[in-house]
Amino acid sequence: MSGQTPPVDFSGLIRDGDLVVCGQATAEPVTLTEALMAQAGDLPPFRMMVGPVFSETFSASCAPGVSFLSYGVIGNARRLAKAGRLDVIPSNYSAFCADFASRRHKSDVVLVQLAESEGRLSASLSNDYVIDAARGARLVIAEINPEAPFTFGAEWPQDVPIHMRVAARRSPVELTSPPLDDISRRIAAHAAVLIADGSTLQFGVGRVPDAILSSLSHARNLGIHSGLINDAVVDLIERGAVTNAEKGIDHGITVTNQVIGTKRLYRFVNENKAVSVQPTSYTHGQNVLARINRLVAINSALQVGLDGSVNSETLNGVAIGAIGGQLDFVRGAKASAGGRAIIALPATASDGASRIAAHVETVTTPRADVDAIVTEWGGSGAARLRPCRARAPHDRDCGARAPRRAVGAAAYPHALV
Repeated sequence: MSGQTPPVDFSGLIRDGDLVVCGQATAEPVTLTEALMAQAGDLPPFRMMVGPVFSETFSASCAPGVSFLSYGVIGNARRLAKAGRLDVIPSNYSAFCADFASRRHKSDVVLVQLAESEGRLSASLSNDYVIDAARGARLVIAEINPEAPFTFGAEWPQDVPIHMRVAARRSPVELTSPPLDDISRRIAAHAAVLIADGSTLQFGVGRVPDAILSSLSHARNLGIHSGLINDAVVDLIERGAVTNAEKGIDHGITVTNQVIGTKRLYRFVNENKAVSVQPTSYTHGQNVLARINRLVAINSALQVGLDGSVNSETLNGVAIGAIGGQLDFVRGAKASAGGRAIIALPATASDGASRIAAHVETVTTPRADVDAIVTEWGGSGAARLRPCRARAPHDRDCGARAPRRAVGAAAYPHALV
């Protein structure tokens, strides 16, 4: 920003105590957020709502007078959380979005990145809470980015005013898929056993979901109905594995709430009517998910308990994850005809601690909702927990084996396969 005239002079625009909401993940309007952080020291104290952060905008030391809020701790938001500067709202992602629609969460200023094509505007890479936040905001500033793809389903509503338009000075944020390793490939091999031809996939971001997707190039007539899509989806579509022909709804259309990837993905979705970026009420709605044929939900976790409870939020009392859409999709997949809900994770963390614990410290998905848990261990590939009765952990009906040693260094390596 040094040596450049700022795209917006925020003095007089930001008021004391304002809640500023900006686009999340790859939809962050970086030109605007960088300018705001650069000027924050000269502005009244305000709060800022962020989602997953994949840019370098929000460092631990940035804008000391700003309070940050989020529905989870994802990506570079962990820097803010580690510095004690991020308050986490404990909410399912779908409920978090709905709270803006109902005005339970009230925004004052909204910063959004938009794509423009022939006079039309699109929210481009994310159709989340920002549009509803903008409906009730005092001020909406749009960063028009010529490199942002125009996506269908995310058209900007004509009844939501835009008070200021700014030309983008930054390309949209990109997120490159992490390289696959042996453990993620082994997990993927076990998970693939549960994914039949004609399944419709939901998945998150990270090495394990990418590995599972990359293992499915041989599959046929897969569909996509997910909270996000990434570059791996382009691979599956180009190889003919994804046709969206047997979903039961949205025939031939890949449905997502967010687009998170690289320029390759952005070029693919641009003006592509076979991709629909829908609001959370549709992508995560239980009435919608129950209508999908063979919905397979693929989600990860920080810990799994021997009783099947799943923790995707905290470790050692520190928030490092999110509730997200996990429970929405787990329940939606179980309501889907032929659906499966998979929790896939390495059995051991990078520091050597077991991810399979006697008891999880935070329950994100209750044991009553869990279907299958997959790690890199085991022959059959999954512990099928859905039909389990309340028995001891060694009960073979629950697909688990007796623990081999105390919780700690790689404890219970085969408790859940």
